[in-house]
Amino acid sequence: MYLVTGASGKLGRGVIASLIADQKIPASQIIAVTRKPEGLADLAAKGVVVREGNFDDEAGLVKAFAGVKRLLIISTDAMDRPGQRLEQHQRAVAAAGKAGVEHVIYTSLPNAERSQISFAPDHLGTEKAIAAGKFKGWTILRNNWYFENLFYSMPHAIASGTLYTAAGEGKIANIANADLAKAAAGALASNSTGKKVYTLSGTRPRSTGELAGLVSKAIGKPITVVKVPLEGLIKGMTGSGMPAPMAEVFGSFDTSIAAGELSGDSSDFKALTGNEPQGFEDWLKANASAFVG
Repeated sequence: MYLVTGASGKLGRGVIASLIADQKIPASQIIAVTRKPEGLADLAAKGVVVREGNFDDEAGLVKAFAGVKRLLIISTDAMDRPGQRLEQHQRAVAAAGKAGVEHVIYTSLPNAERSQISFAPDHLGTEKAIAAGKFKGWTILRNNWYFENLFYSMPHAIASGTLYTAAGEGKIANIANADLAKAAAGALASNSTGKKVYTLSGTRPRSTGELAGLVSKAIGKPITVVKVPLEGLIKGMTGSGMPAPMAEVFGSFDTSIAAGELSGDSSDFKALTGNEPQGFEDWLKANASAFVG
């Protein structure tokens, strides 16, 4: 049995789809864990085993993880208060140990030890909890920023004609959500028993200006990139209606990009999957229309 937490999310659903389509795992051998099982009725109809699991309920997670040898923990999005997400992940790791899970796979972020992204301590703390557990093996997937996260910043930049950035000339090797799902499915379905860390990045690192230029060309609208200090970027985002905590998160990504923490290459992705990830230009061809509604 192969278990995926966060199964209602886009990444979780993508992992399950890849387990079935790419890894040829029978649906009946896949367990999807979610807080709201009724939201996965479509997967249950295909034969996937759906179980309820809440990262705030360790005892419930122990039951949800029962009978599982390989488990994928997809990081939660809980950031209502500092430390909340780490506490949730620690419960999940503890529950995996109590349930007898042998191998844990976890979705982290690049350079977790030194990353300037605001929630990096949650990921590093989770990695440490997994390493300290009595598992036979574990796999850490340090996922780079999704291509899809551009849907947060680009629409406003397209509408106004201006994209503000505090990343300077720093570059990011972002990657498609679907490729990260395929990589996670491959790690989950494999027979590996070691302890490995993979940094999963795209084929080529690009600056904010380069990414904006490609988007501009694809949609036929000009985008001027303006470099600003971090404080000015956060002020501009909150002034446009973004909640301050979220603005600070996005600002910290620019800081990380400027520091070169999200550059990298696709070598680990290829080592894990045997293939190169989708290039940004190809992804953009398929998704350009989404930037302009």
